[in-house]
Amino acid sequence: MLDHVGFPVHDYARSKQFYLAALAPLGYELIMEVEGWGGFGVGGKPDLWFGPGEPGVPKHIAFRASNRAVVDAFYEAAMAAGGQDNGKPGLRLHYHTDYYGAFVLDPDGNNVEAVCHEPETVRTVAASRRETSQPEEPPANEY
Repeated sequence: MLDHVGFPVHDYARSKQFYLAALAPLGYELIMEVEGWGGFGVGGKPDLWFGPGEPGVPKHIAFRASNRAVVDAFYEAAMAAGGQDNGKPGLRLHYHTDYYGAFVLDPDGNNVEAVCHEPETVRTVAASRRETSQPEEPPANEY
């Protein structure tokens, strides 16, 4: 069982603003700041930590979303907060038939994903359009 993840970032203030916006649709919020590090989580316990330092190899972190609309909202919020597209929201059939994810690079190049593993229950026009098109190929650096 995973308790928490932590990693260094080049610019704490910039990363803090990015994650505040990008993770809000997933219910994440800044819970505490300790010794220059920020702890984000849901329900009062931080499980994602980052702080000033020299980032190494970019990392991949995936957040579970309750439905596909939340994945879409994550992607839009992350892009508006300065993220870089690394895979628009869509089905990733190479993982499994209901894997619906979106990938965004954060300010340090880390690959941040929101994923829903559940089948679609409420059809929307936008989702229907996406599903009738070919699913995207996975980004070269998904992991």
